[in-house]
Amino acid sequence: MAPLLRIGTRRSKLALAQSGMMQRAIGRALGVPEDEIVHAVPLVEIVTTGDRIQDRRLLEVGGKSLFTKEIEEALLEGRVDVAVHSMKDVPAEQPDGLALAAIPEREDPRDAFISENWSSLADLPQGAKVGTASLRRQAQLLSIRPDLQIEMLRGNVDTRLRRLKDGDFDAILLACSGLNRLGLSDVITERLDLTAFLPAPGQGALALQTRVEDINSIWAQALNHAPTALAVAAERGAMLALEGSCRTAVGAFAHIEDNTLHIGTEMLAPDGQGRWTERGTISATASQADVTALGRQLGEAVKAAAGDQKIEI
Repeated sequence: MAPLLRIGTRRSKLALAQSGMMQRAIGRALGVPEDEIVHAVPLVEIVTTGDRIQDRRLLEVGGKSLFTKEIEEALLEGRVDVAVHSMKDVPAEQPDGLALAAIPEREDPRDAFISENWSSLADLPQGAKVGTASLRRQAQLLSIRPDLQIEMLRGNVDTRLRRLKDGDFDAILLACSGLNRLGLSDVITERLDLTAFLPAPGQGALALQTRVEDINSIWAQALNHAPTALAVAAERGAMLALEGSCRTAVGAFAHIEDNTLHIGTEMLAPDGQGRWTERGTISATASQADVTALGRQLGEAVKAAAGDQKIEI
């Protein structure tokens, strides 16, 4: 049978796990029998520049858009019909002709502390070596534990876990969401507090991106989780104001509680010696535009207080 819809995805194990989840959900939303979904809604694997470059921080080679650019080109050229991205990898501005059609329900947004020998971040000895490729995580770690040695760690999840096991690091930080989706929750030593470790905007959420004319598809309406979409809109509003990128240490997290949306956002100095945070609330019945505006307002207040905290390259 001819495909009903082609899904563009990165080739990493995590990307394929996430895209496989969405493949099944989209197929069911379209009424495709379970045994026909892989043919009706095939995955099209695309190697991105971000996947090819593993020996440098993303800020040195063009930023997180390197994980989305080739897939977006495939969308615009009609080679795929929907792209599945980790929301934290999606730049604040959408390319002309593309839009975010659906944001499914979010996984655990927290950062995971993983160590072979130490039960928590607080237990790490003086001068312990921690691996991460994230400038945000580096800055947050150093703001709490300036004694730590932070070293660059890139690669897929298996590679990072292997290097930890081999003794290259005393601990590493990863996203809880990715580990959960890979069935690796057992490796998590400690789930870090959301107050001390505000996650990257959109962390734990997936973005289903399509061409603009396809945003109201039946499957998109079925997969969109309104509370997650509202929270992510607030976070991405803050990211717009803070110019969130791999060159800035930026965090934002929003959640709904008692019919109120709570959002916190922050910027940190790369060395952790400065930390500027703002928090706000708005009714959970507010429009997405109003929620985005609140996030942007809080982000602008943070930026005014913090000044330019971009890392030089």
